[in-house]
Amino acid sequence: MDFRPTLAFAALLAVGAADVSGLLPAGPAPMSFSTVSLASETIARSSPPITVKDASPSDSSPTTLQPESRLLLIRYVDGEFAKLLKSLPGGKKGFTVWVGKPVDKQKLSDALRLYGTAASEGDTVQITGLEFHAESIVLEINGGSKRHFHWRQHLQVSVGGAATPPPAVSGPPDVTGATLVLNFGRPLPDMSPDDLKKDLGMVMDFSKQHSSTVNWVDTLPPQFQQAIKDKRAIVGMDSEMVIAAMGRPDKKVRERDDQGVENEDWIYGMPPGPVVFVTFVNDNVIRVKQFN
Repeated sequence: MDFRPTLAFAALLAVGAADVSGLLPAGPAPMSFSTVSLASETIARSSPPITVKDASPSDSSPTTLQPESRLLLIRYVDGEFAKLLKSLPGGKKGFTVWVGKPVDKQKLSDALRLYGTAASEGDTVQITGLEFHAESIVLEINGGSKRHFHWRQHLQVSVGGAATPPPAVSGPPDVTGATLVLNFGRPLPDMSPDDLKKDLGMVMDFSKQHSSTVNWVDTLPPQFQQAIKDKRAIVGMDSEMVIAAMGRPDKKVRERDDQGVENEDWIYGMPPGPVVFVTFVNDNVIRVKQFN
């Protein structure tokens, strides 16, 4: 038997130099290591990078009460008037209501019986102080439960630059105010003045805010009435008029000028936004400046 053809075929396979397509079924050519590396590099360059998304929420808006929001709450809620939808008891610790929950009638009844009624349902009351805690806001109503208060005693009418004392208060004697604790049950969220008024809606109605000062505003000269309506301060106003127009200031600075006259600046706003300086001497506005 002649083994030469077999030996020749084996030799050709060993050196890989012959075309054996006619002897073996057609198939893909084996890929060398360099070919595989080049293909992998090409795919890596052409494919977009794979990124892992952060599991945290995409919304970057603040969830807790911000310093700027706190200033706005003090400016536009402290000093506001509202009509009571529920009677409020006295007592130094105050009465607690929970945001989003109805007022506990039994607890309110017990507190009224134990501490007495500081303000009755239907009364017009004034918020005279805000105190911020980790999960609650404590509101002083009509001066709070630690001192006597009557809102008319805090008003002055300024006509022609001369301040006149408030009118005599008729009716029952002053009573101790109330303390209301608004509990959120979680860290204080960021909120606007309107949000806070809405949260207080189970106890107070702000729809006719400042209703108890309507008669007082009507006694002012027309230019002051218009300025209060436009929410701006003008020369000649006193502090109560400025509060009625612009709310309580973000900051107060007291100093003496070159002549030794003491003055006080009420500062509204914070840079980089507009900032308004209202300067008082003897409780009368002598200058209003705005910086943009």
